[in-house]
Amino acid sequence: MAYWFNVDKGTVEDDSSKSPGDQLLGPYTTQDEATRALEHARENTEKWDAEDKAWDDAGLED
Repeated sequence: MAYWFNVDKGTVEDDSSKSPGDQLLGPYTTQDEATRALEHARENTEKWDAEDKAWDDAGLED
């Protein structure tokens, strides 16, 4: 079973009760992973921002 985090409601949903896709983060394999969805998204954003900054600071171009 997959789990989803509903960003509008701040709740975890499973496949049997999931809301429309534009409200969801996931799928996650466990309820605990879904509960931590926003934390994980924040960590990824911080990591990618740091990588972008390092790229810009190095003067690299596409």
